Amino acid sequence: MKKDKIFEIINDWNYWFKDLPETFSRKHYEQDIKQKSKAKEIIVIKGVRRSGKSTLLINEIKRLVKDGTDIKNILFVNFEDQRFRMFDEQTILEDIKKIYIEYIHPVGDIVIMLDEIQNIKNWEQWVLKEYELNNNAIYVTGSNSHLLGVEFGTAIGGRYLDIEVFPLSFKEFLSFLDINISTKAELIHNTAKTQQLFNNFIKHGGFPRTALIDDETSKNDIMNNYYDSILLRDIVARYRLKNYQVLHEMSLFLLSNNSTINSLNKLKNHFSISFDTARDYMEYLVNSYMILSIGKFDYSYKKQVANPKKIYSIDTGFSNAVSFNISQKIGANLENIVFLEIRRTTQEIYYYKTKNGFEVDFLIKRENYIELIQVTTSLENEKTADRELRVFVEAKKELKEHIKAKVITFDDSKTINHNGFDIEVINVLEFLLL
Repeated sequence: MKKDKIFEIINDWNYWFKDLPETFSRKHYEQDIKQKSKAKEIIVIKGVRRSGKSTLLINEIKRLVKDGTDIKNILFVNFEDQRFRMFDEQTILEDIKKIYIEYIHPVGDIVIMLDEIQNIKNWEQWVLKEYELNNNAIYVTGSNSHLLGVEFGTAIGGRYLDIEVFPLSFKEFLSFLDINISTKAELIHNTAKTQQLFNNFIKHGGFPRTALIDDETSKNDIMNNYYDSILLRDIVARYRLKNYQVLHEMSLFLLSNNSTINSLNKLKNHFSISFDTARDYMEYLVNSYMILSIGKFDYSYKKQVANPKKIYSIDTGFSNAVSFNISQKIGANLENIVFLEIRRTTQEIYYYKTKNGFEVDFLIKRENYIELIQVTTSLENEKTADRELRVFVEAKKELKEHIKAKVITFDDSKTINHNGFDIEVINVLEFLLL
């Protein structure tokens, strides 16, 4: 019987008759979800596949139950479950809700959590209807940065609050290993161990599952499985692509060359494809969160859009899993990790090039000043130091705004003066942990 089968599937995913599982806490996201849920709007949680979105929903269930919500008033549905494909996609959301109410008999308002909702076409229609006609709390998650389609995104506009979820930061990575460092004294006391773990973090990244596995082969196998899932399920299947090989080769190229500038024309020529195909494939990779990009800063928005993008991997574990000579990529991976740390809290990040060709890794527009950040493994070499520091002086002349400059490195933290310009040097572990 259809109803029994649907209930069997949703019962497997819910906790009406079984204990909630043990999970790790990610306090920053959990506080954000809690705060935004107070607005009674639709909560949209987006992020790369396997970054921990489902766990955040389970942790939110725990919070709701602790605050007095009856567990039977919470409906959790994971649309990664292939068994849902047996049913009509046009009616499955309404069918699930009706069967849940018929079998569980919740009393009062309910909480609806729809995990990996991008697998259901036109889901926005149903969610919008549910939002407008009922007083139910709604949470949705998805593995696409453009989770809301243009039409319904506009319709839902003003009715939702979104949250981006990334793989673990280094601070979260340590907390998963039950290591908590929040002061300079604690960092100094644990320097050797922390540095060793950071080397591991650089190499294997911060996906929650790999953080808890010691075996390197298993870590690499998991990363390759994630890679295949994103390419095949979040891109090829979603956009109905026929030329998988070019997409595969382009993604390998971009991940292997993380922290570098790549133009669409360069990709077009490198892979012997049309400009439109290069543009579309790049967009698909960004939408799936496999890669992230930033533009070159320019006071002209038109020029800003036209300039080549600088590409980063969503996780250094991804870029290393598909790259050779990982030891030679330490600078690129360090920059990638710094980028992700900045990107967690701000989207207005750019790179900058001076008129004489010097490149600033990151330009961030703050409220009353511009922050410039360079990332390098060390300033101990005189030529390296001159190259990394000179760019600040050149950029300051051109930008003509109040500038604050930082260099993030493995060196000890200190403030140095270069040609009359104070520059803050920050040890990367302090930058990430304190």
